[in-house]
Amino acid sequence: MSRPPNVLLLLSDDMGFSDIGCYGGEVRTPNLDALADGGLKYTQFYNTARCCPSRASLLTGLYPQQADIGHMTGDDGIDGYRGDLSPDSVTLAEALKTGGYATYLSGKWHVTRHLDGPNHNWPCQRGFDDFYGILTGAANYYQPRTLMRNNEPIEPEGDDYFLTDALGSEAIRQIRQHVETRPGQPFFQYVAFTAPHWPLHAHGEDIERYRGRFDAGWDRLREERYARMIRLGLVDPRWPLTERDPRVCAWEQAGFKEWQARRMEVYAAQIERMDRNIGRILETLCATGQLQDTLILFLSDNGGCAEELGPNLGAWATGPERVGTPFTRDRWEVRYGNIPAVLPGDEDTYQSCGIPWANVQNTPFRLYKHWVHEGGIATPLIVHWPSGIAARGEWRHQPAQLPDIMATVLEAAGVPYPDAYEGRRIQPLEGFSLVPTFADRPHGREVLYWEHEGNRAVRKGRWKLVSKFPGAWELYDMEADRTETTDLLARHPDIAAELEALHDQWAQRCGVLPWVDLEKRRKSRA
Repeated sequence: MSRPPNVLLLLSDDMGFSDIGCYGGEVRTPNLDALADGGLKYTQFYNTARCCPSRASLLTGLYPQQADIGHMTGDDGIDGYRGDLSPDSVTLAEALKTGGYATYLSGKWHVTRHLDGPNHNWPCQRGFDDFYGILTGAANYYQPRTLMRNNEPIEPEGDDYFLTDALGSEAIRQIRQHVETRPGQPFFQYVAFTAPHWPLHAHGEDIERYRGRFDAGWDRLREERYARMIRLGLVDPRWPLTERDPRVCAWEQAGFKEWQARRMEVYAAQIERMDRNIGRILETLCATGQLQDTLILFLSDNGGCAEELGPNLGAWATGPERVGTPFTRDRWEVRYGNIPAVLPGDEDTYQSCGIPWANVQNTPFRLYKHWVHEGGIATPLIVHWPSGIAARGEWRHQPAQLPDIMATVLEAAGVPYPDAYEGRRIQPLEGFSLVPTFADRPHGREVLYWEHEGNRAVRKGRWKLVSKFPGAWELYDMEADRTETTDLLARHPDIAAELEALHDQWAQRCGVLPWVDLEKRRKSRA
């Protein structure tokens, strides 16, 4: 019997569906493109629309409310919304350890509200042998807060410190040490990059590589992306390109064009830097003889982010969220917020791409991170496993979502999902393995479900029922109109009623609280 494969799980943060080269974007991603050429590219894989709920679902094979991260990492005083990973869940690292795997994490954790302790839900307490990264959800790339090595808080080292590079280097260290000290033992390496989540921080030379690339503006660039995606076979030409967000003016009428273009230049530079570090990790796998027998998965935790940052974010620099620092390493004051007079990228800035560029990042879909229309939940998924997947460079169109990653990895590893772990009864796995799709067969998932901040969706086959809180349900035919431009609810009320009933049953089973009720509860506790 052959040894189980290593597993390398690569997660991007707040990256849009069509940003990387092999999915139609302008960003240079030669290493991800090479993985796609040598493996599979999924067109209908879905995340959970927000950072920490997606990470909880990815790590546990459950829906976010079942993992107690139903909203974010605050405690709302009710099961499903504790902001702290559920004790009756098992992480992918914990499950793989029962099968003899060594487990490593380099990157962002973001599934506990306890940043200073207790540490029961820190990575080393939830199955990882070695951890380097941050506990919280956002970080200054030059001076990340909540930086940890295993259970010890540490400070960034060196004048040239940059978080994306550090995460790549630490993953390389973990792999090399594993191969040297535990030869023959399979490993699980989880690399959770923070790129390209705000703040827009990048090296000058990386930004310079994109100078002028986005000067044509968001309207033309969306159209160009859409055309490339059709040529790639990723988008059906029957699906109309969605309209520009109504809150955004045409590029010709936009002010501060240099600043606007610079936002996207820095964002692209962040992704390219991440890709470069992925390349370094892949080179390490090659150099240590591990690449052929490593199952590699790459995806993003939600769609492109439309959040516009204001100066009040600076108040969080020393608060519980710890998103940044008041001063740079050279004691310059950090200028928080999307200020058109300040070009983003340097350490003393703290900005985001905002609505117009998120609209580009999620081409051709509607909406963004937070929402469960396609723009908020569609992610690229690349799967590469030379010794386990015969196909090369093919698309896979089977709809799937985050709990399916746990099921896929465990099947590939030959490790059963546990009923109990360390004396705790564990909730049943919600995922369906994607292993049959490697040979382009169905994988058993018939229905997909979402809820975040009252935004709800359910998909069965070609039909998707979705609502943007507090709006009404909308019904779309995903085969004819995945860009969700023609609401068919009035024509097919019977289908809508069937899907709504499925969603209601799922929500009750998984402890999903109506958003209005949760908001009332939060206000009463304030």
